[in-house]
Amino acid sequence: MRNKDTALITDPSARAVPGASRIPVRGRTDPRPALPLSKPHYVAGADIGGTNLRLALADAQGVIAARWSASTTGIRNAGSVVELIRGGVQSMLEEISAPVESLKAIAAGAPGATNVGDGIVVATSYLMGWRNVPFRALLEDALHVPAAIDNDVNLAALGEGWLGTAQLASDFVFLGIGTGVGAGIVLNRQIFRGSNWSAGEVGYMLVPGTLETKRETGRPGSLEEMIGGEGIRAQWRILWNENATPLPCSLLATEIFDHALEGDLLAQTILAQTARILFYAICNIWSVLNCPLFVLGGGVGVHPALLREVNRLLTEWQMDSSLQLTHSLLGPDAQLYGALRFALDTADLQATSIAGE
Repeated sequence: MRNKDTALITDPSARAVPGASRIPVRGRTDPRPALPLSKPHYVAGADIGGTNLRLALADAQGVIAARWSASTTGIRNAGSVVELIRGGVQSMLEEISAPVESLKAIAAGAPGATNVGDGIVVATSYLMGWRNVPFRALLEDALHVPAAIDNDVNLAALGEGWLGTAQLASDFVFLGIGTGVGAGIVLNRQIFRGSNWSAGEVGYMLVPGTLETKRETGRPGSLEEMIGGEGIRAQWRILWNENATPLPCSLLATEIFDHALEGDLLAQTILAQTARILFYAICNIWSVLNCPLFVLGGGVGVHPALLREVNRLLTEWQMDSSLQLTHSLLGPDAQLYGALRFALDTADLQATSIAGE
């Protein structure tokens, strides 16, 4: 499962894409603020992870005013996470001496299938085992402001299109490789979520080198069992023995890649295997979507060794020269900035709705 200026980039001539969100990717070209500027207004963004919760508070111009974080280790109950978010938002408002009523919206990202329209986290694999959690309603009840939720990788794509590597791209794919694997797909500057909110669940892809694992919502898929962070660690443990490497058996995926750069042969084997499987996945996605830009993100995806090796394969296979592979500019903040962008859009839409009444 899929484990970051505020002006609107619009293209009136762009054709609508079925299944695409009506929330556009924003960039730097339109001076229209997302919120009225008569008095200080803020929005909050939340990045929910299996071990950490990160929050940020931003003003109407998208400038971050405060940050807050807490551990989610051992927490499985959605209500407990909402209470953490409520307390964190209150702490940030107090930090900048802002009244509670200055908060106008909040958006949150969670790893897993998310019904954006109904505000429901359908299923997560690596996070707390949630199933059909009405997370938007829980946030709105706790904070008394409009809320929005989305898959964390979709929000990372939104963040990269707003302030990151993909600011000038109308079509791109953000590949988030962390504990799991997922894709945020942007077509005609809109997040494409699919007819049942599952577009981008590329962790389930079947490509050469992966096991033929039956797709089951809420459980790791074939691709992420090989190239997700946990999958890479599992491959390392399978191949590890004392004669093959002096390194310990308990390395993290990024540590394995670090040692590959330092010359460890077993680590280089794992890196080469991971890169080749990822290369196959990128080729297949590109063949279907023909997006010219792929952005690698997530804790594993941003590792320079992985980017270098996949780019080497792209050159070796003489892939179309229009295909560009790069890394995330926002790094671990991509999801958080995407959540803030989504919150700004949510507050703006709410303000528009009230003004029209």
